[in-house]
Amino acid sequence: MKTLKLLAICFFVTTYSFANTSLTEKDALIALYNATKGAEWSATWDLNASMDTWHGIKVEDNKVIEINLQFNNLQGELPQEIGDLTHLKKINLGFNKLTGKLPLTIKNLKELTSLELFMNGFEGSIPSELGELKKLEALKLYSNKFTGDIPNSLMNLTNLKELLLGSNFLTGHIPNEIYALSKLKKLSLMDNKMDGEIPVEIAQLKDLEELLLSTNQFTGDLPMEFMNLTKLNTMMVSDNNLNEEFTSVSGKNPPSLIHLEMQNATATMDIEKE
Repeated sequence: MKTLKLLAICFFVTTYSFANTSLTEKDALIALYNATKGAEWSATWDLNASMDTWHGIKVEDNKVIEINLQFNNLQGELPQEIGDLTHLKKINLGFNKLTGKLPLTIKNLKELTSLELFMNGFEGSIPSELGELKKLEALKLYSNKFTGDIPNSLMNLTNLKELLLGSNFLTGHIPNEIYALSKLKKLSLMDNKMDGEIPVEIAQLKDLEELLLSTNQFTGDLPMEFMNLTKLNTMMVSDNNLNEEFTSVSGKNPPSLIHLEMQNATATMDIEKE
């Protein structure tokens, strides 16, 4: 009898826990809907229907794990409640009309592996709290209105494969601690207002495939050590204040191409900007 009672209690607690989690996450999604003029979205939600039927929402085991609402006419600011979606693994809100500062509650999303907020109107500094999202593999904040320095805390994101911060209004230097992002494949800081020398520590990123630093105010020389980046197939460092002017390079044999560039030769290649 005691065993049956214990099982019943466990079942009740588990059921209540799932229901409570579901309700909290639903409230958070409704807050997102209301804060970003959900009634005017390109694909809107029936708030009376089950969450797993809502456009762009993926639910597993009664938990919201993905939000994909790109190209959906979201307008306004992200609500603080976004931080209640603690099981999220991916967020893609690209190509919308979102504004304001990023809510600091995003730091609660510890399971997040991909944060894509590109092509919006976010402003203010990039929150240092993003450095707490240790599972993050992709951080795409390009084409917004972010200002200030790149937070050193982002150098704690050692699982990052893509760090795309181009086309903002960022200032300051590239952190020398960039070498800590040892899994990085794509680094884009192009079209900002950053200055200082390009750190030689970037040459330690052995998996780097794309390096986009053009249209800033970087000074000094391009480190010769970049020739050791054998996986690099796209490099853009033009339109800076470097001691030599470089054209954009893209190809299958980057070391030789980079060598030619350093000898001030000219190469014209197709460049893909994400």
